[in-house]
Amino acid sequence: MSAEREWPTPMKNAGLDSPEILPDAPRNWSPEPYHDNYLALFEQSLVCIANLDLEFRIMEANRSFARQFDLNPGQGAGRDFCELLHPSVQGKLKNELIRLADGQSPRFADHLVALGAKDAVFRGEMTGIAVRSGVGRVDRILVLVDPEHSEIGPQIANARRKLFSPMHARILEGVASGESTVQLATKLFLSRGGVEYHVSSLLRKMKVTNRPALISKSYSLGVFAVGQWPPRVRPEFVSD
Repeated sequence: MSAEREWPTPMKNAGLDSPEILPDAPRNWSPEPYHDNYLALFEQSLVCIANLDLEFRIMEANRSFARQFDLNPGQGAGRDFCELLHPSVQGKLKNELIRLADGQSPRFADHLVALGAKDAVFRGEMTGIAVRSGVGRVDRILVLVDPEHSEIGPQIANARRKLFSPMHARILEGVASGESTVQLATKLFLSRGGVEYHVSSLLRKMKVTNRPALISKSYSLGVFAVGQWPPRVRPEFVSD
């Protein structure tokens, strides 16, 4: 009688990059005898897991994912996964997902900032894996999210809160570009006193004491689009 096969013990907190997890599982995750095991792992895992189609819409998600992102049963299906990401990381992570969908990369792991229950912002680690069909084409994307658990929440502004009026946004952009009070007054058709009034209002709103701190905190909160010059306040933070 042949010896019973010994499966390796899963590592604590191991991701799918670790060979200890489903080492011989087929790429499409569905044929027997793995199908039932995969469904059990999918539903019972404490890690947030979702399957996305190639346009990054949620096809299915496990309970942990639905709880973390405050999705009711059946509510998440068809929703754009990128809408759940904070604007400060949305562009970068979407580019990573595009690479997966195009077959340019088999997987990636990166830091995540997202919007969870009651629009609370949270950080974590995200892993994306290109799942291929039997003919070798990418037919979906498996996403795993491992949220950080901290008593101190991330210091990142919620993009669903409109922090700035259009005028405040333009003042903030001008200050971030290094424009003086006189230059801002000329460009925005304001008096120097008017510019200083708006800057003082921004300092109070952001709870800082000077212009350099105002710009530093705005970047740290994800208010400005990363890698763009001159700086632009993301439209998600500006009221209509």
